[in-house]
Amino acid sequence: MKLNKFLALLFIANLSFGQYQTTAKLKKVTQNGFHEIIVSPEVRSFSKQDLSDIRLFDSKGIEVPYFIQTAKNSSFNTFEEYTIVSKTVLPKKSTSVIVAIPSNKSHNQLSLFIANSDVEKKYSISGSDDQKEWFGISNSQMLYELSSTSETSVVKTISYPLNTYRYLKIDFDDQKTLPVNVLKVGNFTSQSQKSVLQEIFPKKSVTTEIPSDKETQIHILFDAPQIINEISFEISKPTYYKRTAILYKKTKRQTKRKSQIFDEEITSFELNSNATNTFIFPQIFEREFFIKIKNHDNQPLSISKIKYHQKPISIIADLNSNETYILKTGNKKLGAPEYDLSNFKNNITGNLPQTTLYDIQQKNATKASIANQSFWQQSWFMWLCIVLGGITILFFTASLVKDLKTKN
Repeated sequence: MKLNKFLALLFIANLSFGQYQTTAKLKKVTQNGFHEIIVSPEVRSFSKQDLSDIRLFDSKGIEVPYFIQTAKNSSFNTFEEYTIVSKTVLPKKSTSVIVAIPSNKSHNQLSLFIANSDVEKKYSISGSDDQKEWFGISNSQMLYELSSTSETSVVKTISYPLNTYRYLKIDFDDQKTLPVNVLKVGNFTSQSQKSVLQEIFPKKSVTTEIPSDKETQIHILFDAPQIINEISFEISKPTYYKRTAILYKKTKRQTKRKSQIFDEEITSFELNSNATNTFIFPQIFEREFFIKIKNHDNQPLSISKIKYHQKPISIIADLNSNETYILKTGNKKLGAPEYDLSNFKNNITGNLPQTTLYDIQQKNATKASIANQSFWQQSWFMWLCIVLGGITILFFTASLVKDLKTKN
């Protein structure tokens, strides 16, 4: 009976060190299907750096597959429609379309929306600034494949020499074929949209001047380790400056039975009055670090503000509107999950409906709470239980073998 109780205690002690340390509820969704779940900086700070310990469960405790998605810069095309001033049709001869180009805009192409037509069209382009005197730009060009199987019109982009004419006239040759119907004319412009970064705020930021070393030291402390992808400085004085800055952390090193603390450089960069002073890093994952600015013989910089940002992370999962979900993380023993869903990322595209996490609960949020734990919750007690358990098992095994030999 004593052995059974001891083994049960040993099992509970081991189990307690393999649990999730952080949980968060998922805001209910209003429709079935794939959703984008925004992972807040707080949840990320309690997870492993690669987020491999995140798991999503439904109300029955069944694990829900997901894959991680990092926000990326996106590009898209917008269509600017120009005014069609006139359309003139000369039966069995030509169709002339005059288009007004926005003022002060150089141009070398136009996009035409043309109603489906099973013809090939020859055309010429001329330009004018007053619609009275016209000058040749391009002659005897051809338009092909003017029909679509899925749409009622096609888009054809025509190119010509760069010019600044306020009006363009497109003359279509109708001698051998019927006229085509030009629905609208304009230009596509490509625009890029930068992903919005999430700002994270330190618990403490203290700036100290060290005149003896001709340096400025900034001490940054967060509540928990944070992923940082970008740091930006707002500097008000002086007007011109060029300073080397080193980002580092304090690290313990054991030498000859003594523990020493030394500065470990993470990265370095240059603060320059001719630059934006925004610095992008692959990834920094620290709770506490320092920034050292070398002033040499100059006066220290007047730093108005330092901002810290991280790239947003989402997880994509197939959710049901009548279900409740909980996200768990903080189990350092877990590795990355292997879901079939990760093989079909490219099949799940477009703007997915979003949902968020709330009611984030962290078990051992601070070092103080860890220090106040009972002795049986400490890591040294786990290892003591493992060692004693091994010794006990060996003892009883040896006794059992001895008894068997005695009986034989």
